[in-house]
Amino acid sequence: MMHQLREKTKAIIVVVAIAFVGLMVLEWGMDLTGRSSAELTGGELGRVNGEPITYEQWASVYQSLYSQRQEASPEPISSAEVREIEDAAWEQLVAQTLIRQELRRRGITVTRDEIVQAARFAPPPEFYSNEMFQTDGQFDLQKYHQFLASPVVNDQLLLQLEAYYRDLIPRSKLMQQLAAGAYIPDGELWRLWRDQHDSVRVRYVAIDPRFAVPDEAVSVSDREIEAYYRANRKQFERPGQAVVRLVSLDKAPTAADTAAALDRARALRQEILDGADFSEVARRESADSGSAARGGDLGSFGRNVMIAPFEEAVWSLPIGSVSEPVQTAFGYHLIRVDRRDADSASAHHILVPIERTTESELALLETADSLELLGERVTLDQAVETLGLAAPRQVTLDEERPVVPILGTLAEGADWAFGEASPGDVSPLFETSTIFYMLELVERTPAGIIPLEEATPAIRAHLVAQKKLERARASGQELVDHIRAGRSLEQVATAAGLEVREAGPFTRATFVPGLGRANAAIGTAFGLRPGQTSGLVEADDILYIIEVLERRDADRAQFDEQKDFLRARMTAGIEQERIRRFMEDLRSRARIRDNRAAVLRPAAQASL
Repeated sequence: MMHQLREKTKAIIVVVAIAFVGLMVLEWGMDLTGRSSAELTGGELGRVNGEPITYEQWASVYQSLYSQRQEASPEPISSAEVREIEDAAWEQLVAQTLIRQELRRRGITVTRDEIVQAARFAPPPEFYSNEMFQTDGQFDLQKYHQFLASPVVNDQLLLQLEAYYRDLIPRSKLMQQLAAGAYIPDGELWRLWRDQHDSVRVRYVAIDPRFAVPDEAVSVSDREIEAYYRANRKQFERPGQAVVRLVSLDKAPTAADTAAALDRARALRQEILDGADFSEVARRESADSGSAARGGDLGSFGRNVMIAPFEEAVWSLPIGSVSEPVQTAFGYHLIRVDRRDADSASAHHILVPIERTTESELALLETADSLELLGERVTLDQAVETLGLAAPRQVTLDEERPVVPILGTLAEGADWAFGEASPGDVSPLFETSTIFYMLELVERTPAGIIPLEEATPAIRAHLVAQKKLERARASGQELVDHIRAGRSLEQVATAAGLEVREAGPFTRATFVPGLGRANAAIGTAFGLRPGQTSGLVEADDILYIIEVLERRDADRAQFDEQKDFLRARMTAGIEQERIRRFMEDLRSRARIRDNRAAVLRPAAQASL
């Protein structure tokens, strides 16, 4: 038994380390290339209630999310997806910081006894599936206790377990406080059960006022339009808008720049194969300033802490060989593995970033300068034609939120368009972290109330629809009266030129083609017994007459058998919703300073 424990302890330590990666990344600032925070360059990315979030913390989370996206799909990651990952990393760090602050505010801590009890009776989830702790395929707590008591359990594992519970238990206490009192009584459970298990089959006629009432049968006067406009002026408020024609120059590395980085990495590899010292080349060439100072030495690191392509290379390369260029989010790596066992490895690397070459950067800046000079003298179309750029595209800027899909927020351009510019003017050259851009103002509409003339078509259409609905109600009620007098649904439908349709069986929670979901028509169907016909029912601007053909009620005995499971599932949903609302409230009240525009983009570009 002791021999087996010694053989498997290393694997157990790896399991704990894997479970603990999230904490290491967010609490200790270790990134997924194995470098510590001190080895990275960057700055303060922002603050949450005065507590800083550093670039190093963001880089760790970003790398993890980027790696997950790479593993999820073989498709290349677009620039828009990169920005989404950047935002997701920021939001994750903001949430983590808010939770830590809330734990401190509430005085939620963890005692030594709580850690010991959790370690004894609530091992990390990964332990449950480890065959070392199983008997007949089931987790065996006694075997787990024997393992904890054995001499092969060293301080490293105990410290990892303690850190795991020291982070987990306070968060669990907070979640328990938020979820306290979440209980669904039997009556509410029965209602939910019935919504999913009561069923009906119906036939019905539908009266759509748009088609049932001819256009010529209704009219709307100018006086009615003006009266509606005066009574509902708030509906016609709008922010300022500027229609502009836009041309942009992307700062991102080109395909030629990527090819140049790959060629450079291959040339450095060949230099090493020809006899150059790996460490000297790393000191001279590597863009990873932290490891470059040590000749590319990354030190010792465990499994599952590197970004995915780097990780795969480290655990597959022959010891001492120099890899072909390995591409990650940071660029191309040349990797030499110095030592490796089942749990850890030591390696050197050289990072060649994918960035614009000097020639490419100069060409971009020259094009930007030329565009700016031409924009001062000629039209935007002439400037674009002279430089051989793509034709300008027309976009609309909102004064309150001047965001253009893919390009992002064009704040300076919006200030110009809503300020000094006149229609036909060409703007100066503006710059964001990702593009240079120039605008030509087509037209500008100030914030205010849409004029009556502009609003008239929409008002007229609305009033026509309302009048058609009123006429359809009168016609529909006549059909209901005929049914009440003894005629069948088919008879009144045929006389009115309407179609009788069937639907079901369906439940209250079902979307029913022709009837919709969770509306008055569905509710009416469940309020009738077989053979009964409804009055005129209005749902989503359509009028219905519904007759129930058959009905099946939920099985109460089956509900009694499953209500505990149903309560647990529904309670979990309520708890999750409470937690979601709690986090939204925390964030809405927090003082969040976001410096990403000044720190994140320059740092991220330097790494790519």
